[in-house]
Amino acid sequence: MRKLIFAINTTLDGCVDHTKGIGNEEIHEYFAHMLGEVDTLVYGRKTYELMVPFWPDMAKTHSGSTQSMNDFAHAFDAVENIVVFSRTLDKVEHPKTRIVSTGLKEEILKLKQEEGKDILLGGVDVPSQLLELGLIDEFRFVVQPLIVGEGRRLFDTVSPAEKLQLNLIKSKVFESGYVALHYAK
Repeated sequence: MRKLIFAINTTLDGCVDHTKGIGNEEIHEYFAHMLGEVDTLVYGRKTYELMVPFWPDMAKTHSGSTQSMNDFAHAFDAVENIVVFSRTLDKVEHPKTRIVSTGLKEEILKLKQEEGKDILLGGVDVPSQLLELGLIDEFRFVVQPLIVGEGRRLFDTVSPAEKLQLNLIKSKVFESGYVALHYAK
């Protein structure tokens, strides 16, 4: 069975708002490598619209300000499937994207049973719902050495049925002070 892996950047004070954190070359390389391990991306509408067409366009134009951004764009664009959960999005231009408007639990269970590489999950709303459903197998947090004091917090509205104890699989400290934490259920 394929694993559902949730990955996100967060600040020390738990902010996951993409406008508050600062990406760098090490982090783009880290996430580009992670994209090579999956063949399906799962997002909600908001995250999808942040990622597409931004990264696929950058992959075509090589317009990133650093080589690591261009490498991430190519890794993103190479992923075979993007599944977007949305009740408001009715069409997309991106050829690898499929919109699902109902049946979050059923669709994720179906995806996990399919042949292929693992599934990478991003965003906040859909991962929060999947956490409550107990369907996330691994968590990968990149903690930025920042305290921003504002912005959206990770899992701030989640009420899991029971406390979820995670096991640290590995960690990595980057030269920039960022820390990648990899946990499994």
